Amino acid sequence: FSETYRRRVKLYALNEDQLWSYLDTGYVYSTYVDRLQGLSLLVRSESDGSLILESKIHPNTPYKKKRGILIVWSEAENHGMALSFKDRAGCREIWEDICRVQGIEPTVDITQDLLDISEEEECDEMSETGRPVELPNCELNNLEEIANLVTMAFVSHTGKERLALILEKEDYIPKLLQLLHTCETLGDIEGLHQLHEIIIRILLLNKTFLFEIMFSDECIMNVMGCLEYDPALTQPKRHREFLTQHAKFKEVVPITNCELRQKIHQTYRVQYILNIILPVPSLFEDSCLSNLKTFIFFNKVEIVHMLQKDNKFLPQVLAQLKDKTTDDDKRREFIFFFKEFCSFSQTLQPQSKDALLKTLTQLGILPALKIAISLDDVQIRSAATDIFACLVEYNPSVIREFIIKESLWNEDCNLFINLVIKRMICDTDQELGNALHLMGLLRSLLDADSVLVTRNNNCERSEFLHFFYKHCMHNLIAPLLDTTSEDTCEEDDILGTDKNSKNCLNNYQTAQLLSLILELLTFCVQHHTYYIKNYILNKDLLRRVLILMNSKQTFLILCALRFMRSIIGIKDEFYNRYIIKGNLLEPVVNALLENGSRYNMLNSAILELFEYIRVENIKSLVTHIVEKFYETLEWIEYVQTFKGLKMKYEQEKDRQSQIQKKLNFILYNKIFRKCDRVCEKEETCYKENIEEGEAVMQPLENDFQVHCMETEKTKENKNKEDIPKRTTSGDNKFTFPLSVGATNGTGSSTGSNIVGLVDYPDDDEEEKEDETPPMKRPHLSP
Repeated sequence: FSETYRRRVKLYALNEDQLWSYLDTGYVYSTYVDRLQGLSLLVRSESDGSLILESKIHPNTPYKKKRGILIVWSEAENHGMALSFKDRAGCREIWEDICRVQGIEPTVDITQDLLDISEEEECDEMSETGRPVELPNCELNNLEEIANLVTMAFVSHTGKERLALILEKEDYIPKLLQLLHTCETLGDIEGLHQLHEIIIRILLLNKTFLFEIMFSDECIMNVMGCLEYDPALTQPKRHREFLTQHAKFKEVVPITNCELRQKIHQTYRVQYILNIILPVPSLFEDSCLSNLKTFIFFNKVEIVHMLQKDNKFLPQVLAQLKDKTTDDDKRREFIFFFKEFCSFSQTLQPQSKDALLKTLTQLGILPALKIAISLDDVQIRSAATDIFACLVEYNPSVIREFIIKESLWNEDCNLFINLVIKRMICDTDQELGNALHLMGLLRSLLDADSVLVTRNNNCERSEFLHFFYKHCMHNLIAPLLDTTSEDTCEEDDILGTDKNSKNCLNNYQTAQLLSLILELLTFCVQHHTYYIKNYILNKDLLRRVLILMNSKQTFLILCALRFMRSIIGIKDEFYNRYIIKGNLLEPVVNALLENGSRYNMLNSAILELFEYIRVENIKSLVTHIVEKFYETLEWIEYVQTFKGLKMKYEQEKDRQSQIQKKLNFILYNKIFRKCDRVCEKEETCYKENIEEGEAVMQPLENDFQVHCMETEKTKENKNKEDIPKRTTSGDNKFTFPLSVGATNGTGSSTGSNIVGLVDYPDDDEEEKEDETPPMKRPHLSP
């Protein structure tokens, strides 16, 4: 049946008036014909099996494929032929045979230069524009002709435009749809198939004014009826029965506006046509039904505006949701309505969304959601979570503002955000689907960087983060602390690991939950630098996280490793000192050693962490790794990471040694240069004193000078006061002992003799330069 259906075609010919005329319906196939000496297209009539077309595929004949269902070519001058396929697959098979004969790829839509064909089509369109096309009367006997004319109108763009205008002006569609009941009464299956084809073609015209006619209350159910009789199906579908008997419209609050009720019914039915009845979009061109989607879009916008303008409807619904005495069945209907309402509101423009969100917030949508999320009913809780997600996705700042204000009159355990955290932690689903959803919402709320972009309000960012870390963070990490507590770890060591225990590291559901918490903490490390750093350091959080590396669940080990990697990636020396002091790299090294030579994701992740430290040359961590773990890890040679760390360590050590040497040299130079300057200064002062206080004496006899020297040496210990001393004033002046005669003003040759303290080489040179006749020696003043 499928093979026959794929090859079913309608044959058309271009007549002398340059109009396409319908010849017959049949089945096409390609085969080699000896008489024509080549591969040919043959079409046999559907009614009697007679041959109605025999056309050789010439290598130079231009063929054109249009819309995936038409193949057009020219047999001779002014003699065009066309095959209209019922199925795209059949058209594609015949097109591949044509392309194979002409030696081209079947991906093209034109086999040859179609200059002549284009001119012919232009003439065709001009003739169509100048000559009106008349559709036959809507009678049962004319259904086949109507179907053929509608199909041929799709050959050109002008044909489709003219067909749309005719269908609009002549009130043709309501009359055509009335034939449905006649065909059903007579059991005319062929007529019903032709109606299906006509209605599908009219929908594919993609004209909004035609949609208004077809989707009116008078016509839409007949359109549904025509779409039930698809020729490709052995049995018709029962769309009308489903919409009238099974699909029930529930009014949570009675709708008094008749126009609003009609618009809701119409939108639901058109969506049913688009999503259920029509073939999947991949069978059509991309923009084939764009106006139909736009029609639905504007219907949803109009419904939201009409509900928003109703002064009683939304307040009544929210009042029922906030009322704790409302029974679960009624609350479920209210919450389902709001979920659908929020999905419709996604089509609004930003300005309209802002106004709607403001209205819902004033009416108390968030307290109502808080009550719904706290219930045990899974359906209510899931729908409330979806509504909350819509609000967070559009404007998280409004949610943050509500959460902060709520803390003023509620305790921590009753806060909305803590309720969300509780629901995330207590999710009973084995795969934690709801917990994953809630974690994404928390992440959006904690992405406080968006506050600066959307509202340019840094105070709000700081206020919310301060609130979260003070009132909520302890609830978020509670499962982590419980699982890694000393009592739990000791119990696991003594009794062994029980996978059924909720606090066991090897329990799959617990590991899934902990991985979600770690993912959120990793996000905080990357975006909340100050707040999370204080929390990690004060709570020793990284040590607790690294305990999770003892788990048998590899994905949990990777999450713990990713958390540590994000901390190291901050390159904060506070973190680095914390890691070094606590020896927190040891669990990572142990995990690498336990993994052995297995080449897996855990191995790659650990090596990447050490490679990052090497590439970024985090000196404190490089030194710690080499001094603490190099002997353990030096056997790993399939990567050069640890040798590179050792090299970095040696280079840094050499650099520090060179720096120390330079510092010592600089200090040595500074100290000795200072000593030299002091000595020079002392020498200068000494010379100045000598010049000022020197008494010029006559030369003494040699024997007398020697006798004086010997006398001084023998009395050296007794006359220590004879040694020159610095004055207490520190001005580098020297005092000398004077004789009694000198003290009394009389010069004594023995008492006034001066002996130099230091024999400077410069003194000899100065004496040679100053060899002048001796002057009268002045008296030394006391």
